[in-house]
Amino acid sequence: MKSLIVLLGPTGVGKTDLSLTLAKRYQSPIISCDSRQIYATLSIGTAAPTPEQLQQVKHYFIGTLQPTDYYSAAQYETDAMKLLEELFVSHDTLIMTGGSMMYIDAICKGIDDIPTVDAETREHMMQHYQEAGLEALCKELKLLDPEYYNIVDLKNPKRVIHALEICYMTGKTYTSFRTQSSKQRPFRIIKVGLTRDREELYDRINRRVDMMIEEGLEEEARRVYPLRHLNSLNTVGYKELFNYFDGEWTLPFAIEKIKQNSRIYSRKQMTWFKRDTEITWFHPEQQKEIEAFIEEKLQ
Repeated sequence: MKSLIVLLGPTGVGKTDLSLTLAKRYQSPIISCDSRQIYATLSIGTAAPTPEQLQQVKHYFIGTLQPTDYYSAAQYETDAMKLLEELFVSHDTLIMTGGSMMYIDAICKGIDDIPTVDAETREHMMQHYQEAGLEALCKELKLLDPEYYNIVDLKNPKRVIHALEICYMTGKTYTSFRTQSSKQRPFRIIKVGLTRDREELYDRINRRVDMMIEEGLEEEARRVYPLRHLNSLNTVGYKELFNYFDGEWTLPFAIEKIKQNSRIYSRKQMTWFKRDTEITWFHPEQQKEIEAFIEEKLQ
């Protein structure tokens, strides 16, 4: 049976290095499931694989879109499933890696069949958001779809706006399109989770942010500053520097906020992942144990 190894974990845990090792072992390309590394011109702030790493192993969904391109987990499901079907013709085992929870679920469980939002509705809702603000939209969602209102992250404008788009466009609740049932996949899925002690992970995150600054994150953020209104740039590492460019924060404060928000994001990722009982957890340095676990699952 064909097998997909999904290597996942929080930001900064060390997925990239291990994914390269596993890809070489199984002679597999690497399929990224990172919703930000998919954008070109954001390579430093998203900690995308380096040109050297990209040369070692063929990667998919790295730097293939522009920040102005609209993309969703549902589109990723369609594109990645098509790619997997093609790659499984010549491979028995494939490696997928990343930390974007919705993208991982899109492949492992499937996205509900929610209608595509038309351009007119999307434009109307974006204008409504800019004029009325997130709090007003949350109140509307509470009226139109109280069930989804009770579970959605109300601080995430993308989720709130999307739910309202569906409500306005279809006249039905967003909840009515969410079946919550997992799709059957024609391949075995082996989920390997990477984790570290909190102190160790936070230290790695802090040092990685310092390295990003040294590598030119400020200059990268300045290049995309005119596009700051886009969802692709509502991203840790960029939005903090945009506040610095606006004169609201000093540079040292912005850098500290990047570190803090990265740590918060890593906690959110782990909270999400811990709900999934199909994930087997390892420290990234337990390479032999990870390889033995995969071999056992492949039997």
